[in-house]
Amino acid sequence: MANLNAARTKRRVTSVAVRRAPAYPGPMQSGDDKQFEERMMAWIERRWRTVFWLMFLGACVYFLSYKWGQIRWLALSDTDDNMRLAQVHAWLAGQPWFDLRQHKLAPPDGLNIHWSRIVDLPIAGLILIFRPFIGAFTADRIACAVAPMLALAPALWAIILTSRRAIHPRAYPIAFAVLMCASTCLFMWMPLRTDHHGWQLAMLALVVAGLADPNGRRGGATAGLATAVSFGIGLELLPLMALAGASIALRWAWDAGETGRMRAYAVTLAGGCAIAFGGFASYDNRAMVCDVLSPVWLSTLLLSAALLMGVSYAAGGRRPLRCALVVAAGAVVAGFFLLSFPQCLGRPEGISPELEQLWFANIREVKPLYTKPWRDALQTGWLPVIGALGAIVAALRARGSAQAPAWIAIAALSLVATLGMFWQSRFGPQAQLMGVFGATALGWWLLPKLLDSTSSLARIGGTLAVFFALSGQLASFVAMIPKAAAERREDKAEAQARGAKTRPSRCSTIPGLAQLDPLPAATMLTFIDFGPRLIAMTKHSAIAGPYHRNGQAILDVQKSFRAASPEVAHEVMRRRGATMLLLCPGMAESTIYRARAPQGFYMQLMRGEVPGWLQPVALPDGSPFLLWKMVG
Repeated sequence: MANLNAARTKRRVTSVAVRRAPAYPGPMQSGDDKQFEERMMAWIERRWRTVFWLMFLGACVYFLSYKWGQIRWLALSDTDDNMRLAQVHAWLAGQPWFDLRQHKLAPPDGLNIHWSRIVDLPIAGLILIFRPFIGAFTADRIACAVAPMLALAPALWAIILTSRRAIHPRAYPIAFAVLMCASTCLFMWMPLRTDHHGWQLAMLALVVAGLADPNGRRGGATAGLATAVSFGIGLELLPLMALAGASIALRWAWDAGETGRMRAYAVTLAGGCAIAFGGFASYDNRAMVCDVLSPVWLSTLLLSAALLMGVSYAAGGRRPLRCALVVAAGAVVAGFFLLSFPQCLGRPEGISPELEQLWFANIREVKPLYTKPWRDALQTGWLPVIGALGAIVAALRARGSAQAPAWIAIAALSLVATLGMFWQSRFGPQAQLMGVFGATALGWWLLPKLLDSTSSLARIGGTLAVFFALSGQLASFVAMIPKAAAERREDKAEAQARGAKTRPSRCSTIPGLAQLDPLPAATMLTFIDFGPRLIAMTKHSAIAGPYHRNGQAILDVQKSFRAASPEVAHEVMRRRGATMLLLCPGMAESTIYRARAPQGFYMQLMRGEVPGWLQPVALPDGSPFLLWKMVG
């Protein structure tokens, strides 16, 4: 205890998340074992930066080995990952910095997308570094493998800082172990996950680290800059970032000593958002749109920052006045947004009811968690629930201490993210990330008690059982229970209905797509979800991709394959300049047309009912595609 207390005094760290230092050695251990374990724990506490690099590099090695097969074949499985690579290719080929339209989709105007160039930078940089030495394809593979893992570094750094600040300087290895079990969250940093989600999670982790920072100015600046970068990338974390900002304002309302934190947050938030908008907002994003950092949100954020800065000079030491000023500032911001941008009060995507019914409502990630198969829902939702409960317990234990505001904010963020999954399951990664902190706190309290037990069953079996329960691994074990016969029959029937014998997964492979290389460049009517892969890996173009701003292009494809008359598709192809119709039978999207429009054009083609204006195009034997050329 003397050494531990000395370390606490030296670092001026007050651990309010625990009431006693854990006794690491078990009661049956020798004195040498106790000394060795204490030296090891002291080294972990003192050399945490070295441990960070070991953890980060170890995770990267694991990621690369796990995904090596997919990396070799550049198997970008998600539409957004393929679209990101296509965007980078277009930029490197000479497309202007502020023109983010994807001109290989949604002809003739191009696909209007709500992204920014921030996430393109590391991918493009890696391609430019390696392309002159190893060629374009291998450079693409390296960039798509390495760039997503780069986002893990700031995320892991922030998680370690938060664990050291809010729980104990020696607790961060538990946080790392829990993080490595958070599969839904961890997937966002794996090779080939080139989309922006990993960077968004990193910004969320940095915001939490800022909230837990005992240095108010540094913590406020960290939270403000991370929030600005997050908004510059996209608005998917808007609810959590708004809640984090509100927590900073409420901390100041309760304690005037938090003035430095709130002022630093306001300055960096305003400056960072202005830079993000001025330096990265595309031509399309400079309109009064609601789904990105546009003038709508920039003006709202600048007003919020100005009010936070202003009220910090007006209250002095009077808590009731500070609380009233925070409430008044929130009301002014809400009133400004309500009166100035009423078009943004609904769904930020601004899609039509028809588009929502035919397309948006069928997207898996926008469906609630409880609509997923129970095994998937259990594995996604276990850690967030445990983490939210742990954060609430930590906040209660920390009441009256300097760490209480941080834990209250963490608990609120964890709870909102967890509840968000029951609205849209895409809250899963951020909910799992937030769950790491509460689960780590519970582990720090419970695991040492088990390790101190005189019972070997409790020390070994109990420790493993508690860790598996806290980290979500127990849910993974439950999900491994063999399926019942009835469930297996349902899966088999579904696979047969999709046409599993056609092996639709081959359509997205490089050998499969290579079958389209001999054809002259063409615009193709194909599945919406196949468009990004087609344009990223071939010279061909498509009519639509799964991006909400291009509702008419999406509806054109939907109606083409759903309509009973082939002339609907014929008219769409003429209007869009498409000369070929490409199908991948059995692809996931096809199940919608099969189930919702059994007499539609897609099913007609599957039955061999081909209109006279389409002529079959010969492909190699065993091709996963069906291809026709428009001849009339």
